[in-house]
Amino acid sequence: MSTASARHILVPDENTCTELKTQIESGADFADLAKQHSQCPSGQRGGDLGQFSRGQMVPEFDQVVFSGEVGAIHGPVKTQFGYHLIEVTQRDD
Repeated sequence: MSTASARHILVPDENTCTELKTQIESGADFADLAKQHSQCPSGQRGGDLGQFSRGQMVPEFDQVVFSGEVGAIHGPVKTQFGYHLIEVTQRDD
């Protein structure tokens, strides 16, 4: 079964998500921004979600993690929880 590791930043609106993505692309540290802004408990770990299998996350999140480029910042990705920036840190295909 496919497994992946990812980190994310969860915020309530798309504008904030887009703004944070711009900051990361300009050199800001993903983990620092996750600690400051993420509304997920994982924010305290720099957004690190650890390793998980396909199907453990909500479908929109799952699709990005298991099909998106490893190491790239994906998002904004809208789910029932809000808007995510997702970085796939590792994946076993």
